[in-house]
Order: sequence, then structure tokens, then C-alpha cells
Amino acid sequence: MIARLADRQWQDWMGLVSRLVLAFVWIYAAVTKIGRPLTSARAVQAYDLMPFEMADAVGQILPIIELAVGVLLLVGLFTRFSGLLSSILLVVFIIGIASAWARGLEIDCGCFGGDGSLEAGREPKYLQEILRDLVFLGFAGWLSWRPGSAFSLDARLDRGTTP
Repeated sequence: MIARLADRQWQDWMGLVSRLVLAFVWIYAAVTKIGRPLTSARAVQAYDLMPFEMADAVGQILPIIELAVGVLLLVGLFTRFSGLLSSILLVVFIIGIASAWARGLEIDCGCFGGDGSLEAGREPKYLQEILRDLVFLGFAGWLSWRPGSAFSLDARLDRGTTP
């Protein structure tokens, strides 16, 4: 009984850390882009993976999605859904970065603002960006698999108390 309780508490704290890390990442990413829709759209267009109009729409909608997911994770509401959506977004981002790398494009990921262009003399950091996103994917995967966490609205709504 005590071991089971300790295991659950550890999992709840891991959930909290995962939620807060991803919430910070998504909210920060959104804030750096949300007031600059054309810059965000150019960053998506730099990957050269979709028609101009679609890249423009994705670039303008993505910061809103990032902000919504970040806020949901911050308060711990719809945590499994937010973890799954985070996982999907991160897999798409990893594929996009890997594709740019494989095709020899020299662009900035645009993950935290910017229009996808590199500053003069700067090299792409594709491997670092992919590894970073894999770490974030680990947190998102945890929340998709085990969405319970300390201090979440999900816990309050499901059980009436915080864990």
C-alpha cells in the first residue's frame, strides 16, 4: 500500500514537471510569434514543404495552437489530449527539421520566433534542435501515457481534491 502510494506520488510529480516544462515551451514559442504572423508564416515557408498559401495559414494558426496547448498544460486541464497534441506537433517539427537538414537547406527552425533565415555566419543547428524536441517528446509522451499530475484541474474535477 505504501509503495503504491509512493509510486503514485512520484508519477504525479513527474506529470507536474512534464506539464510545466511543456507549458513554458509552448507559451514561450507562441509569445515570440503571436504578434508577428507574417514572420511566423515565413518561418514555415522556409521549410519548403507545402504550397505558399498553406504554409502561410499554418504559420498564422500555429502560435494560437501553441498558446492554447501551453495554457491547458499550465493549468492541467485536458492533460492527456494536450500531451497527445504536443506529441503530434513535436513529431511533425522533428520531421520538418530532419527534412530541411537532409535537403541541405540552411534555415533557422523558427521555433521561437524569427522568419527561418539564419544570421550571417551562423550555421544551422539541426541536430541540437532534433535532440531538444526529442526530450520534449519524452515529456509529451509521459503525459499522453499517464496524464495524472499534482496541482492539476483534471485531478480536481475527477476526484474533487488535489492529489
